[in-house]
Amino acid sequence: MKMYEKAPAKINLMLDVLHKRADGFHEVEMIMTMVDLADRLELSEMPRDSIIISSQAGYIPLDEKNLAFQAARLIKDRYNVRSGVHIHLDKRIPVAAGLAGGSSDAAATLRGLNRLWRLGIPAQELQELGAELGSDVPFCVTGGTALATGRGEQLTPIVSPPQCWVVLAKPPINVSTAEVYGRVRAGNIAVHPSASEMRAAIEAGDFHGVCSKLGNVLEDVTLKLHPEVQQLKDAMIKLGADGVLMSGSGPTVFGLVSKQSKVARIYNGLRGFCKEVYAVRSLT
Repeated sequence: MKMYEKAPAKINLMLDVLHKRADGFHEVEMIMTMVDLADRLELSEMPRDSIIISSQAGYIPLDEKNLAFQAARLIKDRYNVRSGVHIHLDKRIPVAAGLAGGSSDAAATLRGLNRLWRLGIPAQELQELGAELGSDVPFCVTGGTALATGRGEQLTPIVSPPQCWVVLAKPPINVSTAEVYGRVRAGNIAVHPSASEMRAAIEAGDFHGVCSKLGNVLEDVTLKLHPEVQQLKDAMIKLGADGVLMSGSGPTVFGLVSKQSKVARIYNGLRGFCKEVYAVRSLT
């Protein structure tokens, strides 16, 4: 028996860091949504009690370092499942890109195994499992658009932003999320993006309002470490994207584009800066 799951990438329309918590995590406020750039998972039941991960991508771990592996082990242990599973990851989302590719794979694994093994786990419980794997996993379990607080695991669903084109570009560098957050000093942040203003623009269906409220306090850290991310932002703005922001801890930069006629020019212009460029739609 096989199950198939799609694991879309997420972008942060706004990301604010409020303070460092006693548990070592940062208290954050984010609005996240998903785009139509996705990994695809094929989950096949095996009689042997083991977890096997495979992928066409030669640059990801296929053992317990992989979040999909961790998700499968967690659900097997928690619900006393003695069957095994082979998970094939068809990778399309760039790795270490600020797009939650690994988290989305883990979330898709939880959803897929819930169906494959007929466990009947409700969505809220799947999100709680996901929180044990990573801060972005609960959001990726249900997707859509949400306000995320706490360390990112406390979710309030909101309506999707106006549909548009999203051009994503990842420079040929990897960014450590832990390093970026480790360098953040919440008390030194001069300008905080507003979750309430972004939410109001989204709920009003105001595309240009959404573009004007984009903000990510992690940019200050990542752009100092990697000036090429700033160059990519500048290029995307110059090429005509309506709103431009770095997603998560980076280094991927995305541009929101309302008119399809602009997309090819932006896409082709960015290919001169980096190879990993994608033009996709936002998901509603």
